[in-house]
Amino acid sequence: MYLGVKKRGIDMKIGVLTDSSAYLSKEQINQFKNVKVVPIPIIWKNSTYYDLVNIGYEEFYEKLAQTDQLPTTSQPSLGELKGKVDEFVNEDYTDLIVIPISSGISSFYSSIESYVKDEERIKIHLFDSKVTCAGLANLVMLAARITQDKNVDPVTVIKYLENLRSTIQVRFIVDDLNYLKRTGRLSNAASFVGGLLNIKPILAMDVQGQGKISAIAKQRQYHRAFNYIEKDFAKLTEAVTYPIYSTVFDALDEKRKSAWLDEYRTKFPNITFASSIIGPVVGVHVGQHAIAMIWHRNIASYFDDKGKLLLIE
Repeated sequence: MYLGVKKRGIDMKIGVLTDSSAYLSKEQINQFKNVKVVPIPIIWKNSTYYDLVNIGYEEFYEKLAQTDQLPTTSQPSLGELKGKVDEFVNEDYTDLIVIPISSGISSFYSSIESYVKDEERIKIHLFDSKVTCAGLANLVMLAARITQDKNVDPVTVIKYLENLRSTIQVRFIVDDLNYLKRTGRLSNAASFVGGLLNIKPILAMDVQGQGKISAIAKQRQYHRAFNYIEKDFAKLTEAVTYPIYSTVFDALDEKRKSAWLDEYRTKFPNITFASSIIGPVVGVHVGQHAIAMIWHRNIASYFDDKGKLLLIE
């Protein structure tokens, strides 16, 4: 069964805008002409860097390991946001789906809310991802794929984004909890002791709530933290009625990421696994060697074999 959506009186052209914390690959960006990315700034020793524009992935972590002054992040300026919207307006888009980093860990969402009130040239539909990195990327990819159908309107796109978001789970481990504490991104930092020797906190994003990061458990060694997440993954995916897609992403620790992927692909052969990165902006808050995984409904399951959008409840 398919979702039938009638065209409005005028043809619609829907664009998709996100920020650089999605860490979309070049292939993903090139696949869809209606997707644009606004880079998030990093402030470091009186210099401003733009995520994966004038500071690269490996370069960032090498610099982080050597610095005596840790960086901070900022949100894109309204001028940068407007510049991207201008591009869509100049390309005759009628509507724009904006999917930024979670409002629970960035004020960028609220800034876009304010901007939308004064933007009259294009209709903006703002969606709170409640996530970042690969989770954000996959929400963007779903929106981009749906909007290739000229018969689909923005309300329908948002409905599918909500459905995908409702299936998202995130777990991750950091080597040093002080990054998250220092930048204020750990919601329960005051009640969680993470500086003890060999303590490895297991962290999650509250995707079904406010999109904040919190520590949900702690183990005394890395391999025990790994096993905890694997058991959590097995339990939470066992009874789902849809196919699962999972991404493992790392803060410049390819060895650790490869070990996770090898283990999960062996133990869960019916689940699709992919890899991505924790890039500079998110790396500011988690530090090198952080390792994370996200899982959710497989985007492919929203479409039939011919690429037609399937009906959801």
